[in-house]
Amino acid sequence: MEGEWQVLVERCLKGDSFAWTELVKAHHRRVYGLCFRFTGSTTDAEDLTQEVFLKVYGNLATFDLARGTFQTWLTTMTRNLLVDHFRRSRAQRVTDSMDAGWDGDEDMPLLQRLADKGPTQHDRAVQKEIEKMVQEALTRISPELREAVILRDLQDMDYKEIAQVLRIPEGTVKSRISRGRAELARLLERSKGQVV
Repeated sequence: MEGEWQVLVERCLKGDSFAWTELVKAHHRRVYGLCFRFTGSTTDAEDLTQEVFLKVYGNLATFDLARGTFQTWLTTMTRNLLVDHFRRSRAQRVTDSMDAGWDGDEDMPLLQRLADKGPTQHDRAVQKEIEKMVQEALTRISPELREAVILRDLQDMDYKEIAQVLRIPEGTVKSRISRGRAELARLLERSKGQVV
């Protein structure tokens, strides 16, 4: 699979716009997910995702398969941009509207909404509230712990890949993940009574 990424990168460098589109489509969701989990803001995540792909496009020639996988290279680029963003903003806040994500049902025909056998509206509201609490807790832990937890638990990267991305020893990665999880658990424990 990695050899395919190398070929795709080479096609991009030769000006193949279809290859670039394929590359962006394949990695957009992952990059956006990283950006959203780090910032807690859909608007910031969208802007940062665009910045990442602009940076990737401008630096494609530096990708070297011998130094690591394309995913690791892309994650490193994303992480570096997020660190720069954090340093610039220093403000850790969740700016999503409480109404975000609630307006999708209006597009569904009434018959489908009535016949829906999935989770109830209450279940969805509880799930949204839990997701919001986790996201808020993520933004309250230190950036070093946050990025380690996000890369491991939400992006499913292994310790070696995370160590490459963060440029730290694997032992430090494991320590940050452990401390980050403990800090998240502590923050969520405090607010667990808020979801009923």
